[in-house]
Amino acid sequence: MPPTEARPGSTTPPGAEPSPDDTLDLHLPEELVALLAADEQSRSAEGDLLDDLARWQPAVTSAGLFQLVPVRLDRDLPLLTRWMNDPAVAAFWELQGPEDVTAQHLRAQLDGDGRSVPCLGVLDSTPMSYFEVYRADLDPLARHYPARPHDTGIHLLIGGVADRGRGVGTTLIRAAADLVLDHRPRCTRVLAEPDLRNTPSVAAFLGAGFRLSAEVDLPDKRAALMVRDRALRHVL
Repeated sequence: MPPTEARPGSTTPPGAEPSPDDTLDLHLPEELVALLAADEQSRSAEGDLLDDLARWQPAVTSAGLFQLVPVRLDRDLPLLTRWMNDPAVAAFWELQGPEDVTAQHLRAQLDGDGRSVPCLGVLDSTPMSYFEVYRADLDPLARHYPARPHDTGIHLLIGGVADRGRGVGTTLIRAAADLVLDHRPRCTRVLAEPDLRNTPSVAAFLGAGFRLSAEVDLPDKRAALMVRDRALRHVL
């Protein structure tokens, strides 16, 4: 506006210095205030690609209290290396070898932009599984299926032999998927892509309320694309 033009509603004559009291008493409608607050919250959350996973609350399951705890390399590397060297795990994860092999896999996520978070699955205060929660829509997986914004994927392994083959995996998969849906309101579905040869894993996802959406050829495997829809979470 021209420098001599008064602001609309001002009582200051054109060309005069404004008085300290010459201000508009602006009252925003409550609806607009709420909208601005929601937008600010959305933009703030967008800065964290997985909605602050470290603060997610634990889930109560039939197997006990389950929580996803982000990995700390200095604390968790020996345990995770031991699990990766279990033949049943190595057959599909292919991370067997010294600690450096597991460390390199973890650092790629820990030093990244937050689109994948490696976690210990802790059951009743005992670490007994490993999960990777990742943004499937920002992952190379998105090239192989019709991705939607905020699709979230999970990888997992059960660490202890005693916890395998008795339904714990199915329980924890359902719990992890529920945690994603509870804490990521913009996510409409949770995905997984187990190796088709890993029939116990595919069966566990089916038992946890996932459906088989497709078979996809990924660079390192032929996978079963498993989907758990938010709309069907209380049905399946």
